[in-house]
Formats: sequence, structure tokens, C-alpha cells
Amino acid sequence: MEEFILYFKMGLNHVLDFSAYDHILFLIVLAVVFSFNHWKKVLWLVTLFTIGHSVTLALSAFGILKVRMDLIEFLIPVTIFITGVFNIITAKKSVTGKESINLIFAILFGLIHGLGFSNYFKMMVGREEDKLFPLLEFALGIEAAQIIIVLGILIIGTILQNFFRVTRRDWVLICSSIVIGFSIQMMLDRVFW
Repeated sequence: MEEFILYFKMGLNHVLDFSAYDHILFLIVLAVVFSFNHWKKVLWLVTLFTIGHSVTLALSAFGILKVRMDLIEFLIPVTIFITGVFNIITAKKSVTGKESINLIFAILFGLIHGLGFSNYFKMMVGREEDKLFPLLEFALGIEAAQIIIVLGILIIGTILQNFFRVTRRDWVLICSSIVIGFSIQMMLDRVFW
């Protein structure tokens, strides 16, 4: 049980660590287009992101996949930027038309984000024979943290839209623009060529 708590907390801290805010930024642009009424869809997106994240983490932990870390560190803010730009371009459209692209973003970008954490995860599990359970426990921590963040985003969006009369379009545009600004700076900081 202690090991479960250890890896669960590591997954939780991985997402909730404000010094590594790229994960939070991606969750913001992924969830901001939804209202609280769509919470089930958002949870599916988060779960798909976790699955993608876990797949590449597992492939890396078992030595099946090796990728240049400087490339991955650059691609992470690129995924955030692309999602934010997509939100701005489609801000007037309803959520219903964007579901399939958001599903693709969640799983594909989860694959990239998982690679970004693979070296740290390999150091955590070291040469342990059993890497599967730590990976699952870590993934559950990631999932729990992501749910906390997206529920927070949905609640803030609901409050702003229902009580302060901020339009859905403005909410999406403002949040996505702020996140795009952060992602551009991250890309500039992580240029690898």
C-alpha cells in the first residue's frame, strides 16, 4: 500500500507542480471550450490523455522507445500552442463539432507529453523487475490531478459565464490567448536547433 501511495502521489505532483506548468496549460486549453454540462466528455478527454501519456511512458520505461529529449521538450509547448490556436479559430463554434478533434489532440498529445516525463519515471523505478504496477499507480495519480484541474476550469468557466455574464466565446478566447503566450515563450526557451 505504501508503494501505491508513493507512485500515486508522484503522479499527482507531476501534474499539480506549478514549476512544471506545461501539463496544466494543456489541460486548460483542452477543457476551456467545454461547459460544466459536458463534464463527462471532458473526463473522457482527460482519460485518453492519460492513456496516451502512459503508453509512451511504458514504452520508454521498458526500453522499447527512445527519443531525443530536446525534441520532446520542444514538442510539448507546440502541442499546447496548436490546441490554443484551434480554440481561437473555432471559438464561435459549438463544442459538438469539435469533439473528434479534441479526442485526437488528447491521445496524440498525451503520447508526446508522456515521453517528456519518461527519463524521470525510469529513474524512479530504476531496475525494478515490476514496472507495470508503479506505472499504473503513477497513471492513477496523473488522472486524479487532471480531474481536479479540469473540474476547476469548468467551475471557473461556469461562474464567469453564469454570474458575471462573460460569453463562452470570450472565455475561450482569453484563456486560449494567455496559454498561447506562455507556450510561445516555452517554445523559444526550448528551441533545440
